Amino acid sequence: MEITSWLKKNLSSFQPDERIALRATRHLSGLERTRLFSPEIEKMRTAEGRWYEAIIYEMFRSMASETDEISALALKGTDVPQQARQKIRLGQNGLFYSRCGDITVRGNGQDLAEFDLLLMDRHDQVTFAEVVTSASDMKEFEKEIAYKRALLGYLFDQKQVPFLLVSSFDVTNYVVGRRLLRTPKTVNIQTVSCEEIKSCLHQNRLKERVQRPPQHQSLVLAHEIPLRHKFSYETYHEEERSRVFDQVSADGGLPDLTNGTSRLVKKILYGGLYPSAIRSLCRDHRFLVRGQEIGYGEIMKRYSKAVLATDLPGYEAIVYLRQRRKQEYLKMVQNGDGDFKFERFTPSRVGFYLWLESLPPSLGARITRSLVDAFSPNGSKKKHAE
Repeated sequence: MEITSWLKKNLSSFQPDERIALRATRHLSGLERTRLFSPEIEKMRTAEGRWYEAIIYEMFRSMASETDEISALALKGTDVPQQARQKIRLGQNGLFYSRCGDITVRGNGQDLAEFDLLLMDRHDQVTFAEVVTSASDMKEFEKEIAYKRALLGYLFDQKQVPFLLVSSFDVTNYVVGRRLLRTPKTVNIQTVSCEEIKSCLHQNRLKERVQRPPQHQSLVLAHEIPLRHKFSYETYHEEERSRVFDQVSADGGLPDLTNGTSRLVKKILYGGLYPSAIRSLCRDHRFLVRGQEIGYGEIMKRYSKAVLATDLPGYEAIVYLRQRRKQEYLKMVQNGDGDFKFERFTPSRVGFYLWLESLPPSLGARITRSLVDAFSPNGSKKKHAE
C-alpha cells in the first residue's frame, strides 16, 4: 500500500488531543507560549501557526513509532541537536536544518525550500507535508508546492512525489485548495480548528516542563536520508546564466527554462554592475525607494554595490543594492512602467546574502541594457524556446 492510500484510510485518527497539544509546546520559545493566548491577534496567530505545525509533527512522530508504513521521519524543532544545525555558508547543497530546527534544502548556501514534514514510506519513497492554519497562507501555494515536488523528485529520483496538505480548516472552500487536491498523490488531512484544540489546553499548563518522548529507530535527521542524485546547484545556475547570455546576445530573446535541472533554478544572478551600467540603467529607468526617486549620484553615494538578477521562470528583473552602512541589500523589483521600486531588504543572516556578497562587478552598460530590455515588462520581453 502507498503512503497516500494508507493515510486516506486512517484520516479519522488525525485529531490532536490535550496530550499532543501540550507536548507540542516544547518546540515553542517562552515568548511564543505566552503569545498563544495573547489579545494581540497578529502575534497570537503567528505563535498559533508555529504551535499547530509542532502538533502535526508530534502526531506523525507518534505514528512513526506505531506503524511500518513510515520507515523514516525527519526530526525537527527541539528534537534537532544544536550540532546538526549548520551555519549557512556558500557551497552547501542538500538537506540542512535552520537555526530553529526547520528542514530546508539549500543550494549553494541559499534556502531553496522549507519542509514542514519530510518522511519516507516503507517503499523508500519520499513524501512531504505543508501545514496551514489560514487561507492567506495559500496565495503562492501552488507554485511553491510544484517547485518542492520538482526539487524532491530530482533529489530522490521520483517521478511523482506524494504531498500531504494538513490544515485546521476546510481547504476545499478555496479554489487553490480544490485544484491542489486534484493533483496526483495528494492527501488533505483536516483537523479541528486551532481554537478547538486550544480550548482543551489550560493556559496555566504552558509553564510545565514537557519531556521529550522516547526515541525510535524510524526517527532520523533530515540529512541522514540519502539523496539519489548529486546536487550541485551552483553548476545548474551557471548553466542557465550562460544560456541567457547566449540567447540575448544572439537575438535579444530568452531561453525557455522548463526542462531538466533548469526547473530547479529559482533565480539567476547575472553579476555585479560597473558604474557605467548603473548610469545607463538610471538614464532609462527610475529607481524609487518608498516613493522617493533616487538618481545615479545618490545611488553611488548610498550603495556600495549593485547586482542584476531575475526570478524564474518569469524573468522578472531585479536589482539588489548593497547598503554602505548596513549589512543588507535592498531588493528593487521592476514595475509595469519599467521602473525599479524597493520591495524589501535581504538581511545578512540568509545564505542568499552571502552569494550576493561574493559577486564582483562584471557587467558593463551594453550587456546590462540588452539584458534589462529582454526582461522588460513593457512589451519588449520575448521568450524563445531553444
